[in-house]
Amino acid sequence: MGFPTRYSNLAAARREFGARVDRLAPFLNEVDPLADAVVESIGELPGRGWKMLEHALSHGISAVPDAPESFRALFAELDAVPPWVDDAALDRGGALLMRVGVLGGICLGTQSLVVGYASPGGNKPLVFSGRLVESASRRLNETARFVQAVCRPGGMRRFSDGFQITVKVRLMHAQVRRMLIHSDKWDSARWGKPVNQHDMAGTTLLFSLSVLEGLRQFGVKISREESESYMSLWRYVGRVIGVDREILPTSEFDAMPLARLIERTMGEPDDDSRALVKALFEHPLHMAKTERQRALAEKQVQFGYGVSRSLIGDELADKLAIPRNAFRYAVPTMRAIVTAAENVRIRSSWADRTAYVTGMKYWDQVVELGLAGATAEFRLPERLALT
Repeated sequence: MGFPTRYSNLAAARREFGARVDRLAPFLNEVDPLADAVVESIGELPGRGWKMLEHALSHGISAVPDAPESFRALFAELDAVPPWVDDAALDRGGALLMRVGVLGGICLGTQSLVVGYASPGGNKPLVFSGRLVESASRRLNETARFVQAVCRPGGMRRFSDGFQITVKVRLMHAQVRRMLIHSDKWDSARWGKPVNQHDMAGTTLLFSLSVLEGLRQFGVKISREESESYMSLWRYVGRVIGVDREILPTSEFDAMPLARLIERTMGEPDDDSRALVKALFEHPLHMAKTERQRALAEKQVQFGYGVSRSLIGDELADKLAIPRNAFRYAVPTMRAIVTAAENVRIRSSWADRTAYVTGMKYWDQVVELGLAGATAEFRLPERLALT
């Protein structure tokens, strides 16, 4: 069977995971036909296609009588909410990330994204799009806006901001895939299809399972109901963003072996991995305009590196050229503080509510300051930064 060469360490993986290794591999060459067809239609309707898409998101596909058949096919799927979706459970899942506030942002920025960049095949669409290295701050702020919108109360209801942004991100992925496929730089034999189902499922795990694991390292107490609700939220986000239901985890129990299998077979981090991680952590230095701002940015960069090393472990951190510094000891210190605070929170409804309200304000502030008054439109990219 001709698997992409990025799919590595197969003998050892088969000893651990058996036939799952060969059942997962084909998804490296599976994509998202519904989204791909919509992007093609938008390209054929310059100036009109995207407006039609936004109108359908805001008012329903029936409000766009001249919509192409590709639009109707996509919205037929989007409007068919799976029976396992429980709106109250989705809200409970989002409430978890809201109540942990800054800790959620730290886990996403210093663990989840870093682990994603470590994949030498999965990181290539981002590398070729150039959006992180060229516009690191903007892209990270858009990611924060996406997470905030999805996790707010009602964030994944049909006409909510979170739902609409999720669909737009799905189409952004399809547009990047379209441009890469038509370029002469993409190596399908090596990497599989660009933004493929395997990598889309892996990204969903980064926003779900990886965050739960990171929060627990900080001492956050997560009930079984909270963890199940949080996984259910990101299961639905994954469904709306186009992940095949065959590889969409239903729970932590499902997600953990899939995450381990992906980790075992992804290959060693490459130079692109290290460049992306460097851009992720050091973008504050490029934003600093005064000596005072630069001094604060330096501390922020070192804190990020140190916490990341503590969360992902020395082995992966060394492969990603993450420097060692004293901030790697911050996580154990923070864990003691968070554990004490959590013991109070779980015994006090007032403390629990206060944590939630404070966390909501944190995410609102992150988005407001990050976007600096601009709007995150999540439009289709128009070019690649191919080298």
